[in-house]
Amino acid sequence: METLKRGLMAGLKTTWTLSKIIFPITLLIVILQYTPVLPWVIDLISPFMGLLGLRGEAAIPLVLGNGLNLYAGIAGILSLELTVKEVFILATMLSFSHNIFIETGVALRVGVKLWIVLLVRFGLAILSAVIINLVWQGGGEVAKYGIVSATQQVPHGWGEIILLGLQKATFGVLQLALIVIPLMIIIQFLKDRNYLQKFSEKLAPFTKIIGIKPNASLTLVAGLVIGLAYGAGVMIQAVQEDGVSKKDATLAFIFLVACHAVVEDTLIFVPLGIPILPLFLIRLATAFILTIIVAYVWRKSEQTKQREVATS
Repeated sequence: METLKRGLMAGLKTTWTLSKIIFPITLLIVILQYTPVLPWVIDLISPFMGLLGLRGEAAIPLVLGNGLNLYAGIAGILSLELTVKEVFILATMLSFSHNIFIETGVALRVGVKLWIVLLVRFGLAILSAVIINLVWQGGGEVAKYGIVSATQQVPHGWGEIILLGLQKATFGVLQLALIVIPLMIIIQFLKDRNYLQKFSEKLAPFTKIIGIKPNASLTLVAGLVIGLAYGAGVMIQAVQEDGVSKKDATLAFIFLVACHAVVEDTLIFVPLGIPILPLFLIRLATAFILTIIVAYVWRKSEQTKQREVATS
């Protein structure tokens, strides 16, 4: 019962912390969809689409996906007639950069610096699009989407728009609670039974490869399985209670930016009719390579500073 109580309290605390980010941002973005702001943003970035191998209107799913979530981005794709190559480029970009406001807010709560989050997420999205556009010469046929619907009821008037925003924001918080609270209870059980320590030891070789200490292993697993925003609940608790350093939290977040919710965020693109195995491999390889490089540069920088201090 004591384990259940502590896990429940940790889950409620984490839900409250994340809901203060998720609720207002979701409400704001939903409202902005029905104002001139979103079309203005789309018009602003449309001229740059050609550099990424995309037509101007492809800005729509990019803005929706980054402003809201992957589902909104996919709805934007379904509303357009695009080639297989264009859809694959969009899917790859959105897999790296989506739900940017909420997930960035969560990263800041963990202690990851804003410029790191934005540079990694947008940098990976843009770089991947440019490389795919240059390397892949095929995919010119029109994409055939699966049996999915992009239509939704359009609200009329500010009252319905605000009501829709409140509904989506409330649903987002409830969905968060349904995932985070049971997860925190399970984690508390694992902690009290000393299973987490054994689990971390098993994953030590994996975390060592990417330059992260074993006590951050649960953070990585949570993010890989349930996603960046929901996995952040575990990450926040780890930073506060398990002695995970800011460096390890940042490296873990960089890894998870490139590769999180690997099952859901990969399978969600199946109805778009694109090859999902290359998408998965691109995310996984990018996560490993990027995190290893950053960890190496960070370690060398620390060693240089230590030598300077020793010689001064």
